Amino acid sequence: MINGEPRYRRILLKLSGESFKGNNPGIIDPMVVSYMAAEIKRIVDLGIQVGVCVGGGNIWRGSEAESQGMDRATADYAGMLATMINAVTLQDLLERDFQVATRTMTAIDTREIAEPYIRRRAIRHLERNRVVIFAAGTGNPFMTTDTAAALRAVEIEADLLLMAKNNVDGIYDSDPSVSTDAKKIEKLTYIEAIERRLQIMDTTALSLCMDNNLPMVVFDMFKHGNILKIVQGENPGTLVTTN
Repeated sequence: MINGEPRYRRILLKLSGESFKGNNPGIIDPMVVSYMAAEIKRIVDLGIQVGVCVGGGNIWRGSEAESQGMDRATADYAGMLATMINAVTLQDLLERDFQVATRTMTAIDTREIAEPYIRRRAIRHLERNRVVIFAAGTGNPFMTTDTAAALRAVEIEADLLLMAKNNVDGIYDSDPSVSTDAKKIEKLTYIEAIERRLQIMDTTALSLCMDNNLPMVVFDMFKHGNILKIVQGENPGTLVTTN
């Protein structure tokens, strides 16, 4: 904390589709989503404006469908619909169980379910202390939801991008699930991440963050209190910066 206030005014949290099921079989574990909603509420209560970008990999992966012969653009559009399911599930739990005003905004036209994404409207929601969930990626095929998270973070002028991971507490110099010698990196630059081909997010997303001087923290979502620690200035994961 700085002078009793959170360090960041507005953040963008990226939740992968896989995080919606945690370590359990199936598509969505309501208990896991409730946990994520509770962690979000903790920082909303501090007065921090929160945007959330969700993936859909727990339901559908466009790259896998393509490998089975499906047209890639069509497969990616199906993936955008998968993110909608995760988004409205999180919205429901935030509002029903935690009384957090929430709006889902989508990059594709599904107005019976969610608002169309309009940058100025999204910022207005945030200013009114509503959590804004961004669904359907960028609305374009061939673009990952990591790229969508970086883009939305820049568009809403977020102070920090939080890349939530499932039981991985940061960036390592090699795959910790394979190598026993893998060492955690506390801080690095975007250039280093790109040159070392560290598997954080796709290169387009990394470049977008770097070009717009947007810091990012990669952290374990399922270690209780990590988000709160980050917004208070601690680094329980790996900090990635432009310089």
